[in-house]
Amino acid sequence: MAADNIYYGTGRRKSSAARVFLKSGKGSIVINDRTLEEYFGRETARMIVMQPLQVTDMQSKFDISITVTGGGISGQAGAIRHGISRALLAYELNDKVTKGKKAKLSDAEEGAMVAGPIKQALRSAGYLTRDAREVERKKVGRHKARKGTQYSKR
Repeated sequence: MAADNIYYGTGRRKSSAARVFLKSGKGSIVINDRTLEEYFGRETARMIVMQPLQVTDMQSKFDISITVTGGGISGQAGAIRHGISRALLAYELNDKVTKGKKAKLSDAEEGAMVAGPIKQALRSAGYLTRDAREVERKKVGRHKARKGTQYSKR
């Protein structure tokens, strides 16, 4: 891996979107110009962010720069986890292509090459799947999305 290679991944969760950039380094994580500990006060949010790196055993291999917008703490942590997983996948694909032949790969060859150990670990842990659940909108004549008015007999 060349020192100037940067791997990118976009992650989304609820109404949050995260842009994740991986480059070789010592394992520092910077989120919106703040450290992981400064940005996420909750230990569970920090744990969610670190999960893809722990599954692939790459905590100290990359310096990670993240820009995240929208949503709350939980949604942003999930978006960052999704983005880191996709960036690790980009790293694995690029690493395999550069080690192998440099010629243009067909779609079938590229698909076959992607199923490496990193992808298998991330897929089995469920970190590559985008959680599509969004907040349902409030409807007219209802208190919330589905909660109606209380029934009154008289």
